[in-house]
Order: sequence, then C-alpha cells, then structure tokens
Amino acid sequence: MERSEKTKTTSQLRARRVTVAPMMEWTDRFCRAFHRSLSRDTLLYTEMVASAAVIHGDRERLLGFRDLEHPLACQLGGSDPVELAEAARIVEDFGYDEVNINVGCPSDRVQSGRFGACLMREPGLVGECVAAMKDAVSIPVTVKCRIGVDDQDPEPALDAVADAVVAADVDALWVHARKAWLKGLSPKENRDIPPLDYDRVYRLKQRLPDLFIGINGGITDLDEAETHLARVDGVMLGRAAYHDPWVLARADTRFLGAQDDPAADRFAAVEAFRPFLHEELSKGVRANQVMRHMLGLFHGMPGARAWRRRLTVDAVKPGAGMEVLDAALREIACVDVETSDRLDKSAPLGQTSATRAAAR
Repeated sequence: MERSEKTKTTSQLRARRVTVAPMMEWTDRFCRAFHRSLSRDTLLYTEMVASAAVIHGDRERLLGFRDLEHPLACQLGGSDPVELAEAARIVEDFGYDEVNINVGCPSDRVQSGRFGACLMREPGLVGECVAAMKDAVSIPVTVKCRIGVDDQDPEPALDAVADAVVAADVDALWVHARKAWLKGLSPKENRDIPPLDYDRVYRLKQRLPDLFIGINGGITDLDEAETHLARVDGVMLGRAAYHDPWVLARADTRFLGAQDDPAADRFAAVEAFRPFLHEELSKGVRANQVMRHMLGLFHGMPGARAWRRRLTVDAVKPGAGMEVLDAALREIACVDVETSDRLDKSAPLGQTSATRAAAR
C-alpha cells in the first residue's frame, strides 16, 4: 500500500477536542466499534502497541480495524527513533488518522522496554523520536505524557518535554495531569495517586499558546470537559468513557460541530451496534469478547445491575449469542415500561416509547 498524503484538516483538529484515551485491555477494536454507536466524531485510540511488535509481529492482529472506527489514532510504545519511524510508516499504511507516542504509562513491563513514563526523564530522546516520525509520515504525530515522574519537579519536567517536542514539530501534546510514580505504586494505584494538577497543564498552555494541548485524568462528564476546554484545546476521557460510555453520546453535537448525535437513547445505541455484534459472532468471536465493553451502558439506571450480570455471566457460556443481549435488554425493560427511554416488553427490542407513540 502506498503511503497516504493526508495532512491535518479542520475536521481532524475538531475531532481532537474530545477523545477517548488509549487504555490497555480496554480500547480494542470491539470497544471502539461500540463507542462509534455513541459518537461518530470523537477521536478514538488503540491500545498501546510496541513499535517492535508492529514491525515484527502479526500486523493485522495488532493494527487491523474497520472503516467505521475513523477518526482513529494508533498509540505506539518505544524509544528508538528509527524503529518508531518504521512503525509509524506501517501505521500510516494501515490507514490510521494519527500516530501517538506513549510517554505516560508507568508499568514495570513498559519501563523495562525503556518507554512510557520513564521517557519523561529523557526529553531530548522524545524529541528525536517525534522528529524521526514526522520525517517518515504525513499523518499527525502526537505525544501523550505525564506532568513528571517520581521526584521530578513538574514545572521544569513538563516544560522540557514540551519544548523538545515543539522543536520537533509535534502536532499535539496530551498531558495526563498527574505524576507517574515508577516505584512503589501499581499502574492501578497510579490512576488515582498522586493528586491531579490541572493548573500545571493550564500553565503550559499559557506558555505555549500555539501548541495544541489536551488534558487527561479524572474527567468524568461533558460538563467537566467544557470547563477544561475553556483553558486547553482538547479533553481526553479515560475510565469515564469506558465505565459509563453514555457520556460520549452528546459529544458530537456539543463539541464537534455535528448536526445530530448517533443515538437518541441507550436502546438505539444497542440497536446500532447489533449488526456489528452479529457479524463478529458469526465469525466465531466469543460473545463476551465484544459484550464486555457494553457493561456500563446503562450505568446509574434501574436494572443496570441485572444488565451487567446477564452480559457477564451468560456471555461466557459456550455458544452464547445474540440471545444474551436480548435477555439483558429485557432486564432493563421490565423495570419500568412506562419510562420514555425504556422498552415496552411487548414491543420489538430497540423500539422506544417515542417510536411507539409515533406509530399509534
């Protein structure tokens, strides 16, 4: 495949205003397809993929995706400029809209490969990696980092990384507004400890007004996103978008210039996802591989626990199929058939009360 000649466009920049963070073991292709039933325009990310794996491994398994997932960025982990440049070329050839370097993951496995958050200590190397990738591809090259690691002072630490990538002509810098502790804390603990410091990211934006700077860490809903967007260019939702994916459902019209949103309600989102799910199951994909990403869709609603139980317990059974989804939907529907955004048990699955009213 010949390399694309894509350049940054207004739509690509707009898509960066609200994004879903790359999350290991979560943002796989099934998750991303499900998120597309909630938002057409938010920028989605792959899980982090090691640059060496991209070069030497099963590329289709590691990088394969469907057109419906656009706009889509691939996050790479690595620290060798030559290797990252080659991996970036492969990513571009696969049709990704952006390639991102991970300078924020604190796991021991990542540190042993000399990439992730430990690169906060080597800003010059990060800049070299960006420069090599920019020379290799025409799609945007971006970086996701922390405000510092361990005993670093976040003021000079973040400035050093930012200045290095700006000098290399980076297209955007995403900052997880929390230090990474490389020793003594697990990656899970490091999601909440130490405290977030949004002001540090705001100060960086004030110092570098011409650089696209996005913020990540602890953002739970679109109201919080709007508050941040008054100070920075983009907001990256992480666990909130996974555990309560409905948070994405109004992002397109609220922030991304769309005339409408994909789903009128949660049931409509399920119905939009149904053809994808059916096709994947027909290929032999196990039901739980796909349905696990839907567990949080009815978060906070009556019947949500029963919905999760059905998808968790029944989807792992041998031969589980679409009937698991239908049974889970009925768990929500039977709670209150008079509520406007729930199913009437006598109506076809996916038909809302608004649809029924129009048919009367």
